[in-house]
Amino acid sequence: MEAQALHRGRLIDHIQLVVKDLAKSQAFYESIIGVLRIPMGGAGDGYFWVDELFVSAVDSPAAQGHLTGRHHLAFQADSTEMVDAFHRAALESGGTDNGAPGYREYHPGYYAAFVLDPDGNNIEAVYHGPARRSAASVEIRF
Repeated sequence: MEAQALHRGRLIDHIQLVVKDLAKSQAFYESIIGVLRIPMGGAGDGYFWVDELFVSAVDSPAAQGHLTGRHHLAFQADSTEMVDAFHRAALESGGTDNGAPGYREYHPGYYAAFVLDPDGNNIEAVYHGPARRSAASVEIRF
């Protein structure tokens, strides 16, 4: 897993999920990241990555033979339409509905959808409403 450039500046450096069926998980995640316009980072023997999310097969050296269990991950979306498209893509690629697209009471304008990935992780896409960033991320080159 050789990265030449990373984008950082958010709270989490990276997250690793260890999954039962890597091909099934890769198809699921490639589907939803396509809708969210997040580029695929890469793949290798027993793993793939997207931005700060690393997904490994249970028999990969990084997994040490153990599944990670259930987690909640939330991806940022650029619009309510993108959240809707995420939900459709997730269901079409093996996900299970865990909360249809809609406004939530977490704060005004919080629009999200939730799905369970093939391993039961709760995956969310959320649009917080119109916002302006100072920068998309910080790029680190090696």
